[in-house]
Amino acid sequence: MSCSARLAGLSVLLVEDEKTLAKLLKEAIGDYFADFTLAHDGISGLDAYRKRRPDIVITDITMPKMDGLELAAAIKSENKDTPVIILSAYSDKQKLLGAIDVGVVKYFIKPFDPEELLNYLCELAERIKRESRIKLIQPFEYDLQSEQLFKNGVLVHLSKRESRFIAQLLHSPNRYLSNEAIKSALWGDEDVSDDRLRTFIKRVRQKSDKRLIENISGQGYHLAASEEKIVGR
Repeated sequence: MSCSARLAGLSVLLVEDEKTLAKLLKEAIGDYFADFTLAHDGISGLDAYRKRRPDIVITDITMPKMDGLELAAAIKSENKDTPVIILSAYSDKQKLLGAIDVGVVKYFIKPFDPEELLNYLCELAERIKRESRIKLIQPFEYDLQSEQLFKNGVLVHLSKRESRFIAQLLHSPNRYLSNEAIKSALWGDEDVSDDRLRTFIKRVRQKSDKRLIENISGQGYHLAASEEKIVGR
């Protein structure tokens, strides 16, 4: 997937008291994102964060009312998984020592090339994508990164092979796999009978829901899944 495709579904909050720089950054990279919001001090930045819940926050470190580290700490106290990037003048370098404590993922020293920031945002977008969950039929979600199934937010205890089976279905065209494709993906070259496969599927259904894995008679199995993705926060 291209960088622009990875960024297209994300929202960004930029908190920068230098309005000229904020405008330039928005003009340089803002169109890559679904939403790119500006705020010009820490207080308004925190307010914008609470209203919009962006996927990524970029903030200057030295600002009136509330500095970038205070803003980052406030955001992390509400949602520890929101990535926060710090923009800093060279003279602020000592302050950056505190960035580790509040969980800042990256910092950029001014002046910097917007392309450098954009390249990092592409890397971050890929990580966010990996961490996202897929909504299946209610009340199930599947975490692609950990390969785990959740029911109403509670982990469903599947074996590694059972969980991998759901992942294989999610990644397959139309969420469908033939009997032979399932055998090959889960057991490799091992000789697996149809009875053993049926017993395996029955066990997955018992642990989750019979509606989750749909049987295509004599052909294979389909995963009942919504197309909606939710970012794992």
